[in-house]
Amino acid sequence: MFTGIVEEMGQVTDRIQGDGFDSLTIAARTIMSDLAVGHSIAVNGVCLTVVDKSEPSFTVQVIPETLEKSSLGDLSPGSWVNLERALRPADRFHGHVVQGHVETVAYIDHIATDRGDVRMTVAVDPEWLRYCVPKGSIALDGVSLTLTDVSPAGLTVALIPYTLAHTTLGKKQTGDPVNVETDILVRYLERFLEMENGAEVWHPDLDKLRSWGFGES
Repeated sequence: MFTGIVEEMGQVTDRIQGDGFDSLTIAARTIMSDLAVGHSIAVNGVCLTVVDKSEPSFTVQVIPETLEKSSLGDLSPGSWVNLERALRPADRFHGHVVQGHVETVAYIDHIATDRGDVRMTVAVDPEWLRYCVPKGSIALDGVSLTLTDVSPAGLTVALIPYTLAHTTLGKKQTGDPVNVETDILVRYLERFLEMENGAEVWHPDLDKLRSWGFGES
């Protein structure tokens, strides 16, 4: 689990297409201090597993489904990415619950400066926009942000100078893609209400469970 508080920007140094997956090698500094093979790492908001580490870089593998549902397929040597290590139990919780399970790719529709901050409007498919509420939370490329406005045209977030300087959002332009993860709490609430209203609910294969010995007295 993550919080959407980006620790640093890393830079892709190599990309290799493998048999059923792509390998990305990313150079970094801050996160390398205690990163190890097998650890989870959020790369532009996507939870990936470190499969190799060789100072000052680490390597992750990206399967086709992840490439289809995120913008990681657009990365190439030289690309900058947001990086965050997995949350430790004793850490302060500064952002919001971010799983690293990107749901969709959206595109920046408009960027404007407003009284010292930057307002970024992102066009999001209605399927995912319904989980967005004003003053609620959203993760864009792994950055925890507060929604300042939600309309049929998309969502708007305010970016302070620190966020612009320390994440890849400061490098974005109109038309660029961003990975979107909506608030998991809102999605759980929707599921609960569906169940309360009699929607069909998944249930296990009872016969199979009994064949394994479950449910027997």
